[in-house]
Amino acid sequence: MRFEKLTLTACAIVAAAAFSILQPTPLRAAEFTSDQKAEVGQIVHDYLIANPEVIKLAVEELTKREKVAEAAAREKTLTKDNEKLFNSQNQAVVGNPSGDVTIVEFFDYNCGYCKQSLTNVAKLIETDPKVRVVLKDLAILGPDSTEAAEVATAVRIQLKGGPKFWDFHRKLLASRGHIGKAQALAAAKEVGVDIDQVEKDLKSPAIRENLEEAANLAESLHFNGTPSWVVGKEAIVGGVSYAELKSKVDNVRKCGKTTC
Repeated sequence: MRFEKLTLTACAIVAAAAFSILQPTPLRAAEFTSDQKAEVGQIVHDYLIANPEVIKLAVEELTKREKVAEAAAREKTLTKDNEKLFNSQNQAVVGNPSGDVTIVEFFDYNCGYCKQSLTNVAKLIETDPKVRVVLKDLAILGPDSTEAAEVATAVRIQLKGGPKFWDFHRKLLASRGHIGKAQALAAAKEVGVDIDQVEKDLKSPAIRENLEEAANLAESLHFNGTPSWVVGKEAIVGGVSYAELKSKVDNVRKCGKTTC
């Protein structure tokens, strides 16, 4: 789907270039007659058929520009929204709250890859007493994911994050099947949360504000899937193995970057 979109965009670029070459004086589309439009369209068609490699080159150039733009946007967010990203009150912090290296994970409770990543994050926390992990709900997989994230946010507020919330998070994320409000409330009850208070807190605008902040950060970082991560100054989309996470954390300590 992405390749088809890029190809159509590339064709539009080629067509626009053809129009500019054929018309030394810029004209609005409305100023072309039907015959002129048909003629130019045929010229572009014939050219692309005779030189199909132009489309490939255009797609490659467009992809390159998109990556540069995404990198610039991420760099801007990592600088401008540094506090919201790493130290917002609207997030859960697990591991060592005063750790020397922070990993930020954007996740969805119904994300299969997030479930797989849970083992890696848990292992890192267990083996590295100085790592700090920030958890941000990015509920992108439907209404049930949103409801689960809302309950999780209410649970976090009540428990003030910490070890007990980490127990809840692991229990819920490791649950089998689809996860929604009922499953989230059941996990909360298992760890001793006041369910009546959760139900009351769910009506608070603060719950929605919490999730909106995470969604806005994810959008500015061009995160369109889960899990997505920020380690040091590097933004990553997709699953990351334990070895990769550990290596990046070790490198941040060693040279201030995820790759030394």
